[in-house]
Amino acid sequence: MTHADNVVRPDGTTLAVETRGHDDHPPVLLIAGSRCSRDWWDDEFCDHLAGTGLRVARYDARDTGGSTHWPVGAPSYTAADLRADALAVVDALGAGRAHVVGLSMGGGIAQHLALRSPERVASLTLVATTGVGPLPGPLPRMSPEVRAALAGLPEPDPADPEAAVAALVAGERLAAGAGTFDEDRIRAIARRVVARSRDLAAAANHDLLTDPDDGPADLAALAEIPTLVVHGARDPFFPPAHGRALAAAIPGARLLEVPDMGHGLPPTASWPAVVDSVTELVRTTAVPR
Repeated sequence: MTHADNVVRPDGTTLAVETRGHDDHPPVLLIAGSRCSRDWWDDEFCDHLAGTGLRVARYDARDTGGSTHWPVGAPSYTAADLRADALAVVDALGAGRAHVVGLSMGGGIAQHLALRSPERVASLTLVATTGVGPLPGPLPRMSPEVRAALAGLPEPDPADPEAAVAALVAGERLAAGAGTFDEDRIRAIARRVVARSRDLAAAANHDLLTDPDDGPADLAALAEIPTLVVHGARDPFFPPAHGRALAAAIPGARLLEVPDMGHGLPPTASWPAVVDSVTELVRTTAVPR
């Protein structure tokens, strides 16, 4: 059962939310990465999660998909608003807390939620991300070659849908690194992103966000929150040492390192292992209703 709805924030911002599964199933909130609408959580992946008896929610962050957009280059919100938006979606699910799955920047948001509002986070799954607090290091950085390639990617042009799709596919190809890249699947998602976005260019506003309240965070404080870290062995943006260090920094965290995964959603061949791991984490963590 799939249901689409809007969550309206106190400042008038509208968030486009989609849920799959039954209302009485454990709630799982998916938080996408920077510039990413909910579409990047693949439909089939969401179906797999919901099929295990979970209630899966994904949403468009501000400036993506069907949610409220700001003028390009002038977002009047901060990273703190993105965190508050995630909690508002949890509220809309009618759940006191939820199992939170965050990818890339979404993984950073998930960590901040767990550190600042631990009573709202039943469990954490952190995908293709790094720590918001100090990690044991030194850790490898993005290579100069990858950084140059990233800087050379074209910005999606909302006036030319086909060029916009091509630009999104090029970015995902780079993020996949030397791992598995399912171009047909990614192109289909990119077409949906372009079709659903009110202003595709506004997603770049995420690069401009500030958060004056952010400071060093002690990830050891997450010891009471069951945590799974999913990281790609071929991630070109956060090399695998980041995933290993993140799992080591959170007491009791489990690491699932996926061999052919780059930076993004795990490849389809690994979905059974990933879904099983997330489901096991949820099943062993009670959420009062």
